[in-house]
Amino acid sequence: MVDDGIVLNALRKVYPLRSGEVMALDGIDLRVQRGAVHGIVGESGAGKSTLIRCVTGLERPTSGSVWVDGEEISAAGERDLRRARRRIGMVFQHVHLFDARTAADNVGYPLRIAKVPAARRRERVAELLELVGLQGRGDSYPAQLSGGQRQRVGIARALAADPSVLLCDEPTSALDAATTRQILRLIRDVRDRIGLTVLIITHEMSVVREVCDSVTLLDRGRVAEHGPLAEVAGRPGTRLARELIPLPPLPAGGAGAGVEVAFAGADTASVFRTIGGLGDGVEVAAGTVETLGGTQAGRLRLDVPADRRDEVLRALRDAGLHAEGGEAR
Repeated sequence: MVDDGIVLNALRKVYPLRSGEVMALDGIDLRVQRGAVHGIVGESGAGKSTLIRCVTGLERPTSGSVWVDGEEISAAGERDLRRARRRIGMVFQHVHLFDARTAADNVGYPLRIAKVPAARRRERVAELLELVGLQGRGDSYPAQLSGGQRQRVGIARALAADPSVLLCDEPTSALDAATTRQILRLIRDVRDRIGLTVLIITHEMSVVREVCDSVTLLDRGRVAEHGPLAEVAGRPGTRLARELIPLPPLPAGGAGAGVEVAFAGADTASVFRTIGGLGDGVEVAAGTVETLGGTQAGRLRLDVPADRRDEVLRALRDAGLHAEGGEAR
């Protein structure tokens, strides 16, 4: 029996072409635990959109299986698939609200389609508008709302049928930084309050840092990296670790050789004490420290005298830190 949440087993999706075929997904194995917020990242063409379409049943996989809350979506007939989709809410980059309908009517539209009685519909819409922080704005039309407010309406509409899974496809790409943080906090708050499983497709690592519990990197249709944020950050030198904890631009005028230090789960103060004990000529040129999944992780760039680089690398590694040497700058 497959657990609740989202489970993909050996998922493959091949698109036939006249000149051959395109492998969009190539053996994806993925498990997102119920109640988790999971990010899917990758470059354009990595397979992110195909994956989410397979999860919703909009695409049938070539082989493999897709399970949502214990039901195999990939094997469901049309009637069962329509029923299963009611448990899956969708939030898109562009909200696509009905311009001629109020916020309340937009939120209630899925309930109207499902023939929910009018009294219950009004009650549910009021609950949802309050949940997303739009109480008192139900009579507003989309043109009277800000971009962030329209996205809140979209989230409320996605929750109308009381889904157990929320799929978000680039939900903040069209928003400014402050509004993005508000929407991500809302997604996490909604998850906490009603126990949703959330899958976020994004190309922005800031979204992953802000809201996700775990992350998967897709590369040409395959899982390149996967795991809880703190675990991924603790694999120094990997692409995800570098992107989760980016180094700020290096200041001008640095001298000597560059040494990069990465750590996760270590006491930050002890890391700096170790660096401080390396002696004269070793300086922190740039650094980033983040708290990911409740664990501190960081990357530091040290300026080191060229003739001491090997000595410094050994000392850092002996202290249990990941250290890599670079070229002089």
